[in-house]
Amino acid sequence: MIVAIANQKGGTGKTTTAINVAVYSAVFGNRVLLVDVDPQGNATSGLGQEKDPPTLYEVLSDVIPAKNAIREVVAGDKKMFLIPSNNNLTGIEVELVGVPRREYRLAERIRPLNEAFDLIVLDCPPSLSLLTVMALVCADKVLVPVQAEFFALEGLAQLMNTIKLVRERLNPDLDLLGVVLTMVDARTNLSASVVDEVKRFFKDKVFHTLIPRNVRLGEAPSYGLPILAYDPKSAGATAYRSLALEVCGRLGLKTELA
Repeated sequence: MIVAIANQKGGTGKTTTAINVAVYSAVFGNRVLLVDVDPQGNATSGLGQEKDPPTLYEVLSDVIPAKNAIREVVAGDKKMFLIPSNNNLTGIEVELVGVPRREYRLAERIRPLNEAFDLIVLDCPPSLSLLTVMALVCADKVLVPVQAEFFALEGLAQLMNTIKLVRERLNPDLDLLGVVLTMVDARTNLSASVVDEVKRFFKDKVFHTLIPRNVRLGEAPSYGLPILAYDPKSAGATAYRSLALEVCGRLGLKTELA
């Protein structure tokens, strides 16, 4: 199962969600691969990995097969896997201009790995670029993090339209796994109103778990650690464990409760 985590708006907790859902899913006993599709490489550094080659750039450039770019990463008392990224990936869109079926390039290289993994998570860039389109073409499901702030709903319609177009023209099997509200401050009326608005629009597609605004979640990536390793008793860790349980439950994967 391949899940793209996407939102073209920056600062929504997309990479934090990708890292921690992947880590907790691995802790639950699933075989998990995280693919860093963002040239900024934040998921790579957030797991304490260097951005040295081989990375996804070499995979998409056909220098190496995808399996040769996979690194093993410790996830709690289990392990997970990563295909890293770095700034070289920025140039791939220019390099692929005029290349036939370029939207399918990521899918053709990542989908064969499905047999080796229960869950493949794609961390998309914060834009509706070719890389994001390639990730949506590759994915079975999309998970959308939405920040509980005033401007969060702006652009969400554009993302939903992009998903609709990809489904119609490139990947008819693409489905919305769900929407998760991030950086929620339960003390403010604004957060509550955004939560209500998102639930009104997306209904049962909204995950029950709300990710709180949490200092420890913000600190963890600077130490190259997922929240499970940085502060497993924090509110952020509790929330992401709960979200991972929901994600794995919706996908029919192993959970701690199984």
